[in-house]
Amino acid sequence: MTKQVIIPLPDRDFDTTEVAIPWKHFVEAGMQVTFSTEAGQTGQTDPRLLTGVIFGQLGAKSDAIAAYRELEKDEPFRHPIPYESIDPQEYDVLLLPGGHAKGMRQYLGSKVLQNKALEFFKHDKVVGAICHGVLVLARTIDPETGRSVLYGRKLTGLTKRLERAGYYLTFWRLGDYYRTYPEYVEDETVNVLKERSDFLHGGSISKPFVVEDGNLITARYPADAHLFAQKLVERVKIGV
Repeated sequence: MTKQVIIPLPDRDFDTTEVAIPWKHFVEAGMQVTFSTEAGQTGQTDPRLLTGVIFGQLGAKSDAIAAYRELEKDEPFRHPIPYESIDPQEYDVLLLPGGHAKGMRQYLGSKVLQNKALEFFKHDKVVGAICHGVLVLARTIDPETGRSVLYGRKLTGLTKRLERAGYYLTFWRLGDYYRTYPEYVEDETVNVLKERSDFLHGGSISKPFVVEDGNLITARYPADAHLFAQKLVERVKIGV
């Protein structure tokens, strides 16, 4: 039976690499990918990532851009389902990508999406989150415990070091473009964990880093996307 993946997106500003690269891996592995946006509108990536954030730098790499150009022609991507229509029992994987421009707030703050994420955990489905995507999970509260679904888990996400670096390199020209919220992703995430040490930073930022904890797989930022996707594919093939 073909494995099914659901990738929720905001209407605009998602990270090119964190969506297109996993999608490419899933398709090549013979998996069926469905996309979802708040009301079923076709999502659009952050345009700066296609041309370079500043002076042609800090944008998506050529392989990610090429994958995104393919993705733009994909029918499930062009015709996403609304968040409300996601049935967790129909999917093997929930992938929560990131992005840092302000359009991401629609997705990161969606109570509907958080409720769907909770169901994926309740059904022990594979859940992947990269970069800002971990905020969806940090904000997903299990009513039985009153705690985030991340409580007691080990994970990673966009580190304060990475988020701060992006901001410092660009604020003089782009203002708070790299600050989705006043609070850093790492700080908000750590606040819902059992222990601060449960948030892992990895070693060198140039070496891909992924954290696996049961059915949860997390990564930090676009440079981790290939390894992140590979781990998700592997996990689905062998089971949680």
